Amino acid sequence: MEQFITKIRQYEIRIRKAVNADMRGSFRSVFKGSGVEFADLREYQYGDDVRTIDWNVSAKGHGTFVKIFREEKEQTVFFILDVSGSQQVGHANHSKLDTAKEICGVLALSAIQEASHVGLLCFSDQKEKYIRPSNGMKHGYEVITELYKLKPLSSKTNLAEGILFTLNVLKRRSVVIFISDFIDKNYEHNLRALARKHDLVMVHLLDKRETNLPRLGIIPMVDPESNRTVWVNASSPWFRKRVREDFAQVGEKIEQFARQNDINYVAIDSQQDYVEPLVKLFRIRRKK
Repeated sequence: MEQFITKIRQYEIRIRKAVNADMRGSFRSVFKGSGVEFADLREYQYGDDVRTIDWNVSAKGHGTFVKIFREEKEQTVFFILDVSGSQQVGHANHSKLDTAKEICGVLALSAIQEASHVGLLCFSDQKEKYIRPSNGMKHGYEVITELYKLKPLSSKTNLAEGILFTLNVLKRRSVVIFISDFIDKNYEHNLRALARKHDLVMVHLLDKRETNLPRLGIIPMVDPESNRTVWVNASSPWFRKRVREDFAQVGEKIEQFARQNDINYVAIDSQQDYVEPLVKLFRIRRKK
């Protein structure tokens, strides 16, 4: 636990320094969303946007009134973390899930220090852990502690249900950071709804071991989510090519979906340093 927290602190400092040096601005801007809340009403004036007219109030016959909005002072940063069995791929001492926990912890610590409310949902095909959004360093370290301690009860995946849970619990527009390998089906509709309602960031975790298989001849491969075993020829050029192409298609499909729906997207190799990809992501968010 102590090593986990120390590593998260070190990475958070590295990212903060890199972001501030690169963009010469406050780190807060990478978490600041475009949330607004209703503040008051006033009479319509020439030039006002007709979309802000409150027709219910105006229909009472006392004049035409428009809504006044103000930027939300309390920004919520909510993390959705996929902890299903496919996230267990990687080296014996460092899987995709380990990297996902680190990235989540680093960004949660950063958001807390920028006075944001931070919440967390860890899910497989069920809710594994939910922490209601709150602020303060004590809450931040509670999130980090729960990440470290988490041992998923299920190895299966249901991205659609995890997204739906998030849509139900987040009432205000928030920055939602979704960390997953996105290996599932039939979740795009819910993901599109999430992107429309919130400021969505997709962190796509990959691992070269999924595509660069060792040439060991005919071997058993076990699906970590279904426990189904399939015997394959890992030395076959045809099989190796097919595996690479399948994973490449998944990545291309997700990236294209993100572009079409104006979602911030970054792909990260779980065995490599993730500071530079995250800084690049923040640079894009700052420009937006």
